[in-house]
Amino acid sequence: MKKVLFVLTSHNQLGDTGEKTGFWIEEFAAPYYKLLDAGIQVTLTSPKGGQPPIDPKSDTPGSATPATERFKKDKETQEKLANTVMLSLMKEKEFDAIFYPGGHGPLWDLAEDKNSIRLIESFYGNNKPVAFVCHAPGVLRHTHNTLGEPLVKGKKVTGFTNEEEAAVGLTKVVPFLVEDMLKENGGEYSKVANWQPYAIQDGLLITGQNPTSSELVADKLLQLLHK
Repeated sequence: MKKVLFVLTSHNQLGDTGEKTGFWIEEFAAPYYKLLDAGIQVTLTSPKGGQPPIDPKSDTPGSATPATERFKKDKETQEKLANTVMLSLMKEKEFDAIFYPGGHGPLWDLAEDKNSIRLIESFYGNNKPVAFVCHAPGVLRHTHNTLGEPLVKGKKVTGFTNEEEAAVGLTKVVPFLVEDMLKENGGEYSKVANWQPYAIQDGLLITGQNPTSSELVADKLLQLLHK
């Protein structure tokens, strides 16, 4: 049985706004169930362990999808999520791939987390898929390839766009803009219209633009796992 590590944020403060953030339910639930239903074993981890914060904006009727509705009724997965393992205990050799759901939280903690950086570099360096959706490509900010260059340099990538960040009114709140960072690190960034599904794969690296892209990312990850 193939094993995939899901890395979730532990950060729940939206800058200095006094509002809450965390991970986006759809970006967790859709890939989680897509992999689970394909017979993949999924382990959940976060920097602090325990229950990762859910972005309240992702937990509204307007943000509901079949996957989030399934999650709402799934006591077993809710229990699993409430007890994520601490990220510092995770070892790349125990898994076949790593996946990061987005939400704004990862921009604050996972983008700077040395354990997260180490794991991504280890997975990638050992020819294992690394996948990210929406804001999660932001966690690649300080990752490097074996040559010491930014991991995304020369790679086709996507991620939450500057226009999408402006549309949700958080351009001045986030610590950095995902699109700008990917370009600055030498990534060959591309995107489609706001909120449209878009995912891109370049070798072992899979990135998705926004919440609607989470299933596409999971599909591409499954294809790599079944190669």
